[in-house]
Formats: sequence, C-alpha cells, structure tokens
Amino acid sequence: MWVGGGSGWVAAGLLGCAVSAFAASLAHGDTLESALVQAYLNNPSLNSQRAVVRATDENVPQALSGYRPKITVTATGGQQSVSSLSQNPNPMNSTVPQSCTKISCPPAYNPAYYSQQSGYNTPVSLGATITQTIYNGYQTANKTRQAESQVLAARSTLQVTVQTVLLNAATAYMNLLRDTAILDLQRRNVEVLQEQLRQTRDRFNVGEVTRTDVAQSESRLAAGRSQVLTAEANYKSSQATYRQVIGINPGTLAAGAPVDRFSPHTLPTAVSTGTAIHPTVTSAEYNVDVAQQAVKVAEGALLPTVSVQGNYTKNIGVVDSLNTIESYQATILGTISVPIYQGGAEYSLIRQAKETLGQKRLDLDTSRDSVRQTVVQSWGQLEAAKSNIDATEAQVQAAEIALDGVRQEARVGQRTTLDVLNAQQELVNARVSLVTAQRDRVVASYTLLAAVGRLSPQVLGLRVPVYQPMVHYQQVRDAWAGTRNPDGR
Repeated sequence: MWVGGGSGWVAAGLLGCAVSAFAASLAHGDTLESALVQAYLNNPSLNSQRAVVRATDENVPQALSGYRPKITVTATGGQQSVSSLSQNPNPMNSTVPQSCTKISCPPAYNPAYYSQQSGYNTPVSLGATITQTIYNGYQTANKTRQAESQVLAARSTLQVTVQTVLLNAATAYMNLLRDTAILDLQRRNVEVLQEQLRQTRDRFNVGEVTRTDVAQSESRLAAGRSQVLTAEANYKSSQATYRQVIGINPGTLAAGAPVDRFSPHTLPTAVSTGTAIHPTVTSAEYNVDVAQQAVKVAEGALLPTVSVQGNYTKNIGVVDSLNTIESYQATILGTISVPIYQGGAEYSLIRQAKETLGQKRLDLDTSRDSVRQTVVQSWGQLEAAKSNIDATEAQVQAAEIALDGVRQEARVGQRTTLDVLNAQQELVNARVSLVTAQRDRVVASYTLLAAVGRLSPQVLGLRVPVYQPMVHYQQVRDAWAGTRNPDGR
C-alpha cells in the first residue's frame, strides 16, 4: 500500500512485527499494474462495448451506399401450353349480297372465318436494371456525416467504459489488499488476546487479579474472534469481486501506489480539463452533431430527387405467343421526383428532429455539470485521504506508546486488566484505520484521474496492446460487398 502523502514508493506498512512479516509476503505476487492489464483484456463489459463500436462502424458504409448504384438481375423461365381460337371478321365490315356465294363473291365480301392455334412454349426472360441516384436533397451526404458522428460518439462511450473498468479494477485490487491486511491484523489480535487471557489466568491463580479480570479477557477474546469472522467474510467478498472485475483469481497481492502524477496539480485546472476532454462530454458533443445531421436529413425529404435508371431485357420465346422467337428491350430513363405534399409526415419529422437536437444540447450541459461536480468531489476526497494518512499514522504511534505504558503500569498495579484490553483494542482499531486510509489514498487518486478523463492504458503506461477502433473502421468503411467480419479487434 501507499503510505504518507509524499511522492515516494513505500511498502505496505501495517506497523509492528506482524505488519512487517505481512508486507514481506507481498513482495512477490500480483501487482496493481498487472491487475489493470488483466481487466483491460478480459473484462466482458469492455469487450461488449468494443463490439458495439464495431457494429456502429457499419453505419458509415450503410450511409455511403446512397452514392453507389443499385443493380438488380432477374431471370424467369418455364414451360407453357398455349391454345387460342381467333375470329377474323369481314375486312370491309359490309353485308354480303344474297346473290353471292363463297366462291363467286369478291374477296372484299368474304364472310367472317375462325382460326385456331395451339402448341407448347418455353419462354425465358433475362433482365438487368441499374439505378443511380444523382441528387436526393443531400440526404446521403448528411447521413454519412451523421454516421461518422455516431462512430465518434461510440468511441467516446467506449472510453467511458475503459475508465469505469480500470477504476473498478483498481478499487477491487485495493479492497482485497485492505481486507487481506485487516484479516491478518484481526488474527494476530486474537493471538495477542489469547496470550493476554493466559497471563490473566496465571495471575488469577496466584491471587493478583480477580475473576472479573479473567471474564473481561475472555469477553474481549470472544469479540476478537467475532471480528476475525467478519474480516474473513469481507475478504471472501473482495475475492469474488476481484474475480468478477479482473477476470482471474487473485494471487498474493503486492503494494499499490497512487497516480497523482498524472492528474492536474490544481483544482481549476482539473475542472477545466475534465469539462473539456472527459469522454462523457465528448460523447455528448458528438450526439449533438448526430442530431444536427438528423435535422438536415429530415429537411432533405422536401427537396427533389433525381435518378437515372438503365434497363435491359432479353426474351427467348414470349409468354402467350407462339410466333415470337426472340426479342429484347433496352432503356435509359431519367427521373425527377418533386415532393409537393406527403400528408404532413415529413414536416412532423423535421419538427421532431429539431426537438431532439435541443434535448441533446441540454444533455451536453448536463454532462459538463456532472463532470465538474465529480472532479470537485474527487479532489476533496483525495485531499482528505492524504490528510487522513498523516492522522492515522500519528494515531497508531500514539496507540503503541499508550499500550506499552498501560502494560508497564498494569505490572505494578496502577492499571487494570480492562485498561490493557482497551489499549490493545485501540491499537488494533488504529492500525485498521491506517490500512483503510492507505487504501482510500490510492483509490481516490484513481477516482480523480477518471474524473478528469485521463484514466487510460496510455496514460498509466500499461504494458498491454491498446485496442484501436480505427483499424476496424478503415476495414469496413469503403467495403462495397462481403459478409465476413474483418478481424479489426
């Protein structure tokens, strides 16, 4: 653990012979840095948010598809049976004289006759259509800008998750380190109380103390054992939290150190830094950009649309016809569509998008205020933790001196057994307070670093490959086709 308010590295000082042995056991084991690395690599919530960023990247090629042509190929074929009976009327549509016969009448006066046609046909049709949008009210351009802002907002949200995971990992590490030290202190306190009870019984046997003194020692020993059970429960709980956050079972934990050197040195600088670069603020800024582009996209629905369509169709055999063997058709058509009135829905969408834009701007102000409050609060907690270290160190030193003096006075009859037990308990409480203060000192430094938006592997100098969201983005941005996910992770 970190001891004192200076800038040096110190081993965990749990004071006294027991504390020295415990600190020595921590010299070879897991470190806070390695725990942060494991959390950065293994935490499921962080990996989940990375997947969200990769999914958001796909919004850009979806928006860019508006610039690209749409190609459709169709083919039909099958077997057909055709049978038709046709009536052929008199060409002149006149009345045939009664004196005429079919043979003697001129052709112009032939009566109507019937013809029948039947057979099998195998019609096949092949076609292709290409449609290219030329102008759509700048909707494609605005959708592309909107998608890019969504990607940047998702990256900022990912950075928020990174900070949360690293802070939780540092907290879980220091909590387990604290609870391990407290459990060791409580166990050694029980050992001292057992020895105190043995000495009190010996003195009772020779008549130096009364039965009351023995009962007081027994009571304090039972209370000490109860505190050991509580400390064991807290230790096991911290172990489970460590496993959940960091992703591996804990080993023997080494001392942790604060990260004050990475934080601003004054409160005004910390506030200005946090409100400018904190990922919560930047995410809110990008969400404002997304809402602005949504307004422009909605307004684009009121503008004309210009497109060009090319079509080619080839028919081998024609449906319902036995005479046509083959035909084809090719067309190139330009279309201009001017919306006049669509029932009013497009106007409602514009008004709705503007209200959403106003909301996102208010959310940005809320994010800045929240970051400012968190920075001020974290700064105060860190200052209090630094001062608490000095106070608890003085408390421990005074409690050690007091316990030694009470024990010497008890030997000459100037102090009772209860006085010795109380002094022993005060020393244990002081040492527990020091351990807790050391933990608070480290966690508060990480909390402040997260509050100003600088808690990241790059700033901490963690030896870990940093996730680069730009890799996947570049792999999918200009992809025209393909269903395989690129390995940009």
